[in-house]
Amino acid sequence: MATLRPFKAFRPKPDLAAEVAAKPYDVLNSEEAREEVKGHPLSFLHIGKPEVDLDPSIDLHDPAVYAKGRDNLQKLISDGALVEDAKPCMYLYAQTMGEHTQYGLVGCAAVEEYWDDTIKKHEYTRKDKEADRCEHVRVTNAHTGPIFLTYPDNTEVDAIVDTVRAQPPVTDHVAADGIRHQTWVIDGDDTIAKLEELFKGIPNLYVADGHHRSAAAGIVGRERAKANPDHKGDEEYNFFLAVYFPAGQLRIMDYNRVVKDLNGMTLEQFIEKLGENFTVRPADGQLRPSKKGEYGMYVDGKWYVIEAAQALLDNPDPVLKLDVAIMQNMILNPLLGIEDPRTDKRIDFVGGIRGLGELERRVNNGEMKLAFSMYPTSIEELMDIADAGKVMPPKSTWFEPKLRDGLFVHFLD
Repeated sequence: MATLRPFKAFRPKPDLAAEVAAKPYDVLNSEEAREEVKGHPLSFLHIGKPEVDLDPSIDLHDPAVYAKGRDNLQKLISDGALVEDAKPCMYLYAQTMGEHTQYGLVGCAAVEEYWDDTIKKHEYTRKDKEADRCEHVRVTNAHTGPIFLTYPDNTEVDAIVDTVRAQPPVTDHVAADGIRHQTWVIDGDDTIAKLEELFKGIPNLYVADGHHRSAAAGIVGRERAKANPDHKGDEEYNFFLAVYFPAGQLRIMDYNRVVKDLNGMTLEQFIEKLGENFTVRPADGQLRPSKKGEYGMYVDGKWYVIEAAQALLDNPDPVLKLDVAIMQNMILNPLLGIEDPRTDKRIDFVGGIRGLGELERRVNNGEMKLAFSMYPTSIEELMDIADAGKVMPPKSTWFEPKLRDGLFVHFLD
């Protein structure tokens, strides 16, 4: 039984939505964020990455950073840029990238469902990143960026969404990256009650993106419960901000790899080693894999096609047969000596949104020696692995488009 709960959101005035909405905190570094906020005093990056308003030398985990985020959030409210809804509502959030539009319901998920695995995860979290997001939630007293959840397709939910989106949106803007963002308010009591009831019939939700944010919501929620002698279970800190998308609408992009060297081998030696478990042949130009078990490799100005042996794809373990797992276990670790891709400085990861040209650029400029283009992990693979209680290798999925921060804010009390 899953929870989708209405809440009284703080939202930007419709004419300010384009100025307030901002990329999530974890897709920009501090320098990029400083550039992004120039000329945009209302950008929600002032809350998500508040170091942009402080001296560049400051430690990102300095208490002053979190305090600045809190102050910036309160200023958006006091200045009237963010306004609280009069009653608890649900919301609809549409994102359009190219020809594809996905529609997500916005509401609150339950902290206890994070802990009891009603909300399933597929990634390990890093303690340092958890600690950072926990402190951000504690100091701002808010969930300022939504968790990206998915659920199995449901025709009754789809019918309600279709009815809502037939009405004019309350906000509608196209961001600088070309992504269109639209929002609707769902304030009818009967519709809200029906959606709550339908989600009670959905056995599980899945974290598609936002594992550190959801972990922070879970940790801080339990802290608040423990500290409250009159805890009842219906307080706002027991719930966290999320956008719920049907699995069938989601698109996962490739998450590609670039590596600094050939681990002491010549290219000929490396290709010979690859031949033990893969077939390797030259490609005609850029290679974007078209099926599972196929990889592109760019090295010394040339592209190659690499195909995994069928036995690797037939592994009964849902994790080990992932393309990213085969890459790690059969190429990166044994051949290139990259045992832990989370910490090894010889490897980096490039989201598919940047295109294959970015792989070529990083190799051609000498920063990296070779690049691998990947076939995207599917949403079905993600859900199968989460259902099995397993986790994916690092950097297995790249979701686009990214949810914007600032369109909805949920306070913990």
